Amino acid sequence: MKQKLKFGLIGTGGIAQTYAQAFASTEIAELIAVADVRKESADAFAESFSAKSFDDYKALAENVNVDAVIISTPPNTHLEIATYFMKRGVHVLCEKPLCLSVAEAKEMISCAEKTGVKFTMASKFRYVEDVVKAKSLVASGVLGEVIQFENAFTAKVDMSRRWNSQKEISGGGVLIDNGTHSADIIRYFLGAIEEVLAVEAGNTQSLSVDENVKLLAKTKTGITASVDLTWGINKELPNFISIYGTQGTLHVGWRESKYKLNSNPDWTVIGKGYDKVQAFCSKIENFTKAIRGEEELLIKPEDALASVEVIEAAYKSVNENHWTRVEEKRDAVTR
Repeated sequence: MKQKLKFGLIGTGGIAQTYAQAFASTEIAELIAVADVRKESADAFAESFSAKSFDDYKALAENVNVDAVIISTPPNTHLEIATYFMKRGVHVLCEKPLCLSVAEAKEMISCAEKTGVKFTMASKFRYVEDVVKAKSLVASGVLGEVIQFENAFTAKVDMSRRWNSQKEISGGGVLIDNGTHSADIIRYFLGAIEEVLAVEAGNTQSLSVDENVKLLAKTKTGITASVDLTWGINKELPNFISIYGTQGTLHVGWRESKYKLNSNPDWTVIGKGYDKVQAFCSKIENFTKAIRGEEELLIKPEDALASVEVIEAAYKSVNENHWTRVEEKRDAVTR
């Protein structure tokens, strides 16, 4: 039996709790060290894993030999922390949003290439089993030609006291936070995004960042996807992905996923919906196997960069009030 890959976790906030459950569910990776500027949080988190805890990521790096780290701190810290570990030869799985700008994303990817480490963005929805099944169905052609694609993340969440609503830390509001998932989901199903149109759709919490956004994304294959993003309204929609084709319809839901062909009045259930712990576990295992050379990264560095490019273009669209082209300048990244 192969030795478990040794991970460090930087940041023990809310999302780290799901990583804790994921590490408890996998047999190929283990969490041996954590770091958080709030030492008491790091201590409490590390206790259940018998892991070492630190109040600084550099202290973790200097005192514990880890193979890889997961960065789950706010986005404005990602560039500094990621490149620090890369230069030490440590593989990096970085939470979304990847960073605050395309320039930062390219710097991170360039550093990974120069140091020869594995690097990717942790966008969870590509790892959800129902999403993977749905992608396979779409690719099989059973739904026919895709005509409309809808994605929605529409929960009411009080963001007034969270770093997500502080632009200098987060880079923006719901558009960069949940919209990063949307960009990756659309690209996963439909390919590269060529153009975007984004508009703010009201404010309910008096935040200084966007909290309700409508986004249209036109792909290079000519399909226009629509995205509904909000922190301010609880729409209680059953599905977060809906795909309408010439031959049928498919829904990926929070509690059930299903499809129906035009030739059949009955729905076929393909899964039980969104399983967050399963997605995080699959994310860790894919990254671990990629480091071992056993499989490809499901989200490659160029996919991570593309998500940042889409969001940067979307904010430009919001500010200038028109369709905005997504610039993909891959030659600017060191090869």
